[in-house]
Amino acid sequence: MTTPVVLVESPAQHVRLLRINRPEARNALNFEVRTRLAAELAAAAREAEVRCVVIAGDERAFCAGGDIKEMAGAGTVEMMQRGVLDLWRAIAACPKPVIAAVRGLALGGGCELAMTCDLVVAGESARFGQPEIRIGIIPGGGGTQRLPRAVGKYRAMRYLLTGDLFPAREALEMGLASEVVPDAEVEPRSVALAAQIASLSPLAVQQLKDVVLRGMDAALDTGLALETKALHLLFAGKDQKEGMAAFLEKRKPRFEGK
Repeated sequence: MTTPVVLVESPAQHVRLLRINRPEARNALNFEVRTRLAAELAAAAREAEVRCVVIAGDERAFCAGGDIKEMAGAGTVEMMQRGVLDLWRAIAACPKPVIAAVRGLALGGGCELAMTCDLVVAGESARFGQPEIRIGIIPGGGGTQRLPRAVGKYRAMRYLLTGDLFPAREALEMGLASEVVPDAEVEPRSVALAAQIASLSPLAVQQLKDVVLRGMDAALDTGLALETKALHLLFAGKDQKEGMAAFLEKRKPRFEGK
């Protein structure tokens, strides 16, 4: 029986962990991995039981990028037919927070995968980069757009144009990582963060993510209007009543996502 290229785990209540499982290829994104990740993210988005998602690789590589062997002989039409954007759209469309647990290499499509997530927990030995320019192509999963937005034009161009890699501490300093921890603590910390988020109101969490992401590409006034409307909308739910009642009664709230 063939080992799945994406393993599905439940490390904590309301937390879904998706593990890329191609160690022989340093977890490179071939068509099968992209398809399975997109499908599992779509499933997590539908399931009320899942409130936060963690994407991980292994100790050597989060994801070393796209599968060069699979792409090397492809033509334009074949690349279009593969639907390589489906994975990025699935992450972007997931209403629940997605955390990248990065150990080892996060290169090319792996770096783009991490940047598409909402939080990035990186190990001390993690290395990031967009080295596509070195093999005669450019990033195709958002690297040319998300990296400048995350770290600024001049820092981004430095790495996009050279293909040089940068370490976890520099990623943190540039704003590309949420936090850096010892390698052995990457997954436990990611799961702990996911569990912390999952313990909060799912409605508020999803509204917050939606407003932040939509507001980033909008004028400030538009973003502020989105924020206000989302806040008002939450007052129609039971979670808001429960959260405020628990605060006044000095107890832990029990959020149901209603």
